[in-house]
Amino acid sequence: MNATELRGKSPDELRTELTNLKKEAFNLRFQAATSQLENTARIRTVKRSIARVNTILNQKAADAAKSEA
Repeated sequence: MNATELRGKSPDELRTELTNLKKEAFNLRFQAATSQLENTARIRTVKRSIARVNTILNQKAADAAKSEA
């Protein structure tokens, strides 16, 4: 999921997306620890997606704070 798609979502949708990504990251770490992980590159993409969602959530919060002031 790219940043333009994420910017079109509401903060609530972004939070649910973040929760889902964190669950997936946990499952991938668990699979890696038990040597059951097939696609090791998936860990990296999920981590970056989590960072992307967090960045956009912070940007939306900053924009909301600016509009109130």
